[in-house]
Amino acid sequence: MNEVLRYTAFTTTPTGGNPAGVVLDARELSDAEMLAIAAELGYSETAFLHPTDERQYRIQYFSSLAEVAFCGHATIAASVALGERIGPGTVNLATQAGPVPVEIAADPAGEITATLTSPPASTRPASEEEEVRPVLAALGWSADDLDPAYPAHVANAGNDHLVLAAASRGRLADLDYDFEALGKIMADLGWTTVHLFWPESPTVFHARDPFPPGGVVEDPATGAAAAAFTGYLRTLGRLEDGAVLTIHQGVDMGRPSLLTCSTIPGDSRVKVSGTAVPIQ
Repeated sequence: MNEVLRYTAFTTTPTGGNPAGVVLDARELSDAEMLAIAAELGYSETAFLHPTDERQYRIQYFSSLAEVAFCGHATIAASVALGERIGPGTVNLATQAGPVPVEIAADPAGEITATLTSPPASTRPASEEEEVRPVLAALGWSADDLDPAYPAHVANAGNDHLVLAAASRGRLADLDYDFEALGKIMADLGWTTVHLFWPESPTVFHARDPFPPGGVVEDPATGAAAAAFTGYLRTLGRLEDGAVLTIHQGVDMGRPSLLTCSTIPGDSRVKVSGTAVPIQ
């Protein structure tokens, strides 16, 4: 009861991906106790599951600083941990952002992949004066560092993320920002991450996600931002229904991660797939 597991998501090796804490039965824990566990672990998020019925769970996510409505990588980590114990199939998670079904599958070698269906995705253009310029200043970027083919938006698939396209792979790789300044902007505007990306091709992207609200400089893999970003691309008309998107994240910080996203025909939600492995 209340055992704290440690997994890293969107990778097949313990040295890659994004670490997350997982508590598979948190029914006896208070919010204050969950926050304390998350803070002690120091990961960007920890997932706490409250079983309600067979393969049905209420789930809460805590960063080191606060509760968050939805977290993709902790969902993948928790679902793989569940799959190792209860086997393949669908589990249904009730999050603050809405219902999130997760399909758990195992290949012949026993490797488990979890595919979550995000809350509905939406996006809107970002304000140049009130949102984009202050963030560029905190990043130490100029307007010339952005790719005009991808307009700045605030995208959501469970929580808000500012989406900015880097003009080059080199610009994306060279990230050294003002943590306090960006953190204040994000806190004031209610953003979870700033999703910085560079397009290698129409369906392959490289991304970095500064995450001051979670108390960390950068997230190595961000499933919620990946879902929001996929919805953003679809709204821009850059993805067809059923298109599959590959996102490489964490490479520049030494924790390579692989996220696979797909749109759903006739549905604003997004599927996000990944693996996870225990951290010893």
